[in-house]
Amino acid sequence: MAKHNELGAWGEQLARDYMIAQGYAVMEQNEHVGHKELDIVAVKGTVMAFVEVKTRVTSLEDALDAVDTKKINRLVRAADSFLQRFTAPYEYRFDIIAIVGTPETGHTLTHLEDAFFPPLSGCR
Repeated sequence: MAKHNELGAWGEQLARDYMIAQGYAVMEQNEHVGHKELDIVAVKGTVMAFVEVKTRVTSLEDALDAVDTKKINRLVRAADSFLQRFTAPYEYRFDIIAIVGTPETGHTLTHLEDAFFPPLSGCR
């Protein structure tokens, strides 16, 4: 496995463990919807969170900048496809978990709840 893939898998596991520690039930991890992927789908009470995980060695800004308009549109389309399988009444939101660091140097984890709203004009 390439070094960046190993770092990403490590970050996603940290994010999953964090969500569980915060009282969420992780429904899915690395859920593929067509050619799109949802990193984590987690539920707590009446909230279903679609969590995008970004792991970077350098800075929080690098991680957050990776969630651009194109990425948001893909996430929203994937979430829409995922939700078509459920009838439970959830409030839905999109979160970002940014992890900065490495297994060797330690890390910081930042959880941004409601990090963005789906575009109103639809996704292209």
